[in-house]
Amino acid sequence: MGISEKTIIEAESICDYIPQRYPMVMVDEFLGIKETLSVSALTITEDNIFCIDGLFDECGIIEHIAQSAALRVGFLCKKEGREVPPGYIGSVNKFKLHNLPVLGAKIKTDLIIEHEFMNISLISATVRSDSMVIAECNMKIFLQQ
Repeated sequence: MGISEKTIIEAESICDYIPQRYPMVMVDEFLGIKETLSVSALTITEDNIFCIDGLFDECGIIEHIAQSAALRVGFLCKKEGREVPPGYIGSVNKFKLHNLPVLGAKIKTDLIIEHEFMNISLISATVRSDSMVIAECNMKIFLQQ
């Protein structure tokens, strides 16, 4: 689908695009948007609150997916000169966990907008580490208006 591997938003600027703050920030790179696809990433560090015994847990992966959606919205809002709205996970469906990423791994998430209506987005996400799919799910996100 053609999104570059070049980072367009780096860790230092991420909080300008999402409502979350440290230690709850679960994205540290944004690689861009093309049509309904956006790509974001996170490098798992020892101080990450979801990294336990050297593994990034399921809750962290779900939060990473949700924040990947928030980062997409934040990027579009900033581009249009609008304020970044807070969003909320409405539901998580068809979550499949194949592997937990290890400390130091970089996870990359492809997020596809399946449907958008008013302030509700239905997304599908695929999370990879070293090109291997480690998790996937569908998620419903509500944006506060």
